[in-house]
Amino acid sequence: MKRLVLLIGFVFVLVGSLYSQQRYGFVDTEYILNKMPDYKNAQEQLDQISSNWQIEIEKIAQEIKELQTKFRADEVFLSSEMRQKREKEIFNKELLAQKLQQKYFGRNGELYKKRQELMKPIQDDIYDAIKEIAKAGTYGMIIDRANGPTIIYSSPKFDLSDKVLYKLGIRTN
Repeated sequence: MKRLVLLIGFVFVLVGSLYSQQRYGFVDTEYILNKMPDYKNAQEQLDQISSNWQIEIEKIAQEIKELQTKFRADEVFLSSEMRQKREKEIFNKELLAQKLQQKYFGRNGELYKKRQELMKPIQDDIYDAIKEIAKAGTYGMIIDRANGPTIIYSSPKFDLSDKVLYKLGIRTN
């Protein structure tokens, strides 16, 4: 009798664990982002802003080169006071270029802030769509294969990228 109860209990545990197994899916966020017009527009804006800032820094770098060339040509004719004045002018320009580089492209620079401002709403929309699909499809895990080089093989039937695009209102071919 004890064995029968244990056997029935074991069968229930085994069957229960089989039914409670989670489904897994994956998405390719790079694919999703490349299909989103908002992302393309944001990327173009960032590229334009970055290009303008880079031109500004390169202009200062060119001014520095010109000042250095002129300084080298005139150095023998300059008094020590004039030499120090020109060296300080060159140093200040170099410092300005470094500060602008850091301000625009540094770790928490203007480009980073602008990227956050433009991309966060897009990323939030994708995350919300993935979350809704995962809940509706009872997926236990959704893996992003764009950022996860650990996936060696994945069946296309588990790719939810097109579902995410559909949820975002973007139709694919």
